[in-house]
Amino acid sequence: MSNAEHVNTGTTEETGRRSETVDTDAGPARITWFPATDTAKTFPATDTAKTFPATDTAKTFPATDTAKTPGTRPVLALGHGAGGGIEARDLQALAAALPAHGVTVALVEQPWRVAGKRLAPAPKTLDTGWRGVWPALTAAGGPVVAGGRSAGARVACRTAAELGARAVLALSFPLHPPGRPEKSRADELLGTGVPTLVVQGGRDPFGRPDEFPPGEYEIAEVPYGDHGFAVPKKTGPGQDAAMGILTAAVTGWLAALV
Repeated sequence: MSNAEHVNTGTTEETGRRSETVDTDAGPARITWFPATDTAKTFPATDTAKTFPATDTAKTFPATDTAKTPGTRPVLALGHGAGGGIEARDLQALAAALPAHGVTVALVEQPWRVAGKRLAPAPKTLDTGWRGVWPALTAAGGPVVAGGRSAGARVACRTAAELGARAVLALSFPLHPPGRPEKSRADELLGTGVPTLVVQGGRDPFGRPDEFPPGEYEIAEVPYGDHGFAVPKKTGPGQDAAMGILTAAVTGWLAALV
């Protein structure tokens, strides 16, 4: 792993949001931080977003010593997909909601996006970029939950164990290419080695919730959501409600985790 170099590139005083550039072996990456607030709310229980084990024999993972260190804030690091950046609705919804619940959110832009390229590189290069930003994500000393959407979720799953992630959040995990269920990527999800939550749209062409295999992870469904968690205007809960379901599921899971 390279020694990351950090350059602060801006701060928004009202929210504390700031961005920094981190040099990695795949090129410069960028982290946009959404710090946990000092007046953090307690994590609410919710009946609207149920999470459930993917198997009745799912293990309960013990909390690590790091997760229980007094005075540290958990960090949720989220990478983007291959077809877009950190402006994705699910990433932005979590960045807006979680700081009030005591979780710092770090949105990570891969080097290819920072460089303005249109096409994502090979998975190996994405993993290299993610590894390169990890020291910056862990610098505060709190537990780090690795996560992302789509291709970013795959990166988080592949690298979680080696990097020492507290857990994995997989948003819109691309279980298979659309229409190609035989091309399963389930091994990446099943091999994280840490507590894992999948949040999946009910009509995601990359894998509906009922297509996921049994395993030691939890899964939450956003009804009618597609791969980007967009819901039809005439059916479903409505877009704001859909994002509410997603953020409530993640908030409740993190509360039990850290």
